[in-house]
Amino acid sequence: MKHIVNTAWAGKMKFDTEVNGHHIILDAAEDVGGENAGPRPKALMLSALAGCTGMDVVSILKKMKVEPEYFNIKIEADLTEEHPKVYSKVHIIYEFKGKDLEIKKLQKAIELSQEKYCGVSAMYKKAMDVSYEIVVN
Repeated sequence: MKHIVNTAWAGKMKFDTEVNGHHIILDAAEDVGGENAGPRPKALMLSALAGCTGMDVVSILKKMKVEPEYFNIKIEADLTEEHPKVYSKVHIIYEFKGKDLEIKKLQKAIELSQEKYCGVSAMYKKAMDVSYEIVVN
């Protein structure tokens, strides 16, 4: 199976990328010649990680008959100072709210995502430290 992403230059530092038939505008900050018309590429890497593991967790929790009222994923990443600037460490914070949420089931769903299902996390673990925590309110 092959994924194909088409990305066209749209002037200055802006690019229009087509992913699965959806368009995303990528752009740089104004101080480096962009117009701030879209997210930066590296930040989208973090969004891809959040989406990948989030979809896994929701699917697994549904099978466990666990339905949180609120589920949010926050990702914090450390960027190196020197070029090429890369993420050296990524920390995923899984935030849940709801009644009678069993921490063991939340933990199991996240472990399955991180150890078995999330391909984005698996790729990132080859390049950097990936850690996580669970917050239940």
